Amino acid sequence: MKKFLELFLSFVKIGLFTFGGGYAMIPIIEREVVGRRAWIDEKEFFDLLTLAQSAPGPISLNTSVFVGYKMYGYRGALAALFGVALPSFVILLVVAMFFSQIRENPIVDAAFKGMRPVVVALMFAPVVGLAKGTKWWVMAIAAAVALVVWYFGFSPIYMLIVAAVAGLLWAAKQGKEVRR
Repeated sequence: MKKFLELFLSFVKIGLFTFGGGYAMIPIIEREVVGRRAWIDEKEFFDLLTLAQSAPGPISLNTSVFVGYKMYGYRGALAALFGVALPSFVILLVVAMFFSQIRENPIVDAAFKGMRPVVVALMFAPVVGLAKGTKWWVMAIAAAVALVVWYFGFSPIYMLIVAAVAGLLWAAKQGKEVRR
């Protein structure tokens, strides 16, 4: 029971002190589960992150579920999920109750405007973290895919399908080369 409580409280802390949404949570989740707690190693974290990005739903929830599941199975997944979601739920509930009364307040408006650059930086941090040690051609493909999705309006889902098929073909080719 203690291990589930520790997992739950770790993710409550992550959910409580992260502003800017799911992508802003990724470096904090990584720091907690890889750096501070050493529950999983960095490679395994990035594998779970890749899985979380390809699964439907918010990336922060998916990542917490996958980390919790990796740690302690289904109960760990639930503990991590409830931990990361509870602070947001409570904060949104309180904000919804009082937001209409404070939205026009210039101090609140200034605070929101001041947080925007930090939120952008927190969303950009995982991109930089994922890019560490990546070959130049992988970065070129990532940039090309981003351009195709953004400029031409292609669905990211189709790009993921194409990438998965390309990865399977590449792995099959590598497997044939190893057998020779």
